[in-house]
Amino acid sequence: MKCPFCSQENTRVIDSRPADDNSSIRRRRLCDACGKRFTTYEKIETIPVMVIKKDNNREHYDRSKIEDGILRACHKRPVPLKNINAMIDGIESDIFNREEREIPSSVIGEMVMDRLKDLDSVAYVRFASVYREFKDVNTFLSELKKMLDK
Repeated sequence: MKCPFCSQENTRVIDSRPADDNSSIRRRRLCDACGKRFTTYEKIETIPVMVIKKDNNREHYDRSKIEDGILRACHKRPVPLKNINAMIDGIESDIFNREEREIPSSVIGEMVMDRLKDLDSVAYVRFASVYREFKDVNTFLSELKKMLDK
């Protein structure tokens, strides 16, 4: 690591610990040349993921969009926020573990629906009605029948 004071490359780590958010490592370093100390942070680099929308437009992955959809589906339902966050974390892990730079929004939608089905059946039907664009009551009833038959 290059010293920010004298630009020498001979520095060493004298202390290392997790940062406050536990997603990075804080390192105190000492320059062998000038003796000054400085701090660096080491963080995992994630692959930027692009989401392919229904109309074939592409946009950067945004966790808040998944979160908004799930929170809307779970509105006034007895679902603890920690369960919702754990579900979103699981979906996000699945997305990044695919190690693909692009993922269709339909795949993300199916991931959400699979997990919502186990979390809360009413929230699942709410999400599915918007995601699958139910046109009438019959479509709604057929989805409910599928769910009840399982």
